[in-house]
Amino acid sequence: MTTEKTNVESFDLDHTKVVAPYVRLAGTKEGAKGDVVTKYDIRFKQPNKEHMVMPALHSLEHLMADRIRNHSDAVVDISPMGCQTGFYVAFMNYDDYEGVLAILEKTLHDVLAATSVPACNEVQCGWAASHSLEGAQELAKQFLDKRDEWHIVFNEQ
Repeated sequence: MTTEKTNVESFDLDHTKVVAPYVRLAGTKEGAKGDVVTKYDIRFKQPNKEHMVMPALHSLEHLMADRIRNHSDAVVDISPMGCQTGFYVAFMNYDDYEGVLAILEKTLHDVLAATSVPACNEVQCGWAASHSLEGAQELAKQFLDKRDEWHIVFNEQ
């Protein structure tokens, strides 16, 4: 199969060669005033083999977006991938990979301890009926169970 190069880093990633779960540096961008945004690919599910169901993914997004900011002031955004296999997290002026892993680990432990999903109502959420705290916690547990593999991005075969 021939693929065309795109303007999107993740579209140019060979999804057949990665092994989820992992946390991968997806890119950096320097602003006009010297600030650097660093983006990480947090892959929960194996591309084209499995995906997160929407209620669980949606709740995990709410929980992570809220809780990750308790562990770092450098977080710009955390967003789900449209393919439902992971998230992107962006940091401003913070490029410590091991530090990012520690922040994610703490955040996911917070998810496991949660008793409700933040902003899970029609005023604060665009699809408040589509949530699952239990599903989000199961995704967090599965990802944490493979913590020692987060640094392995590509299949060695």
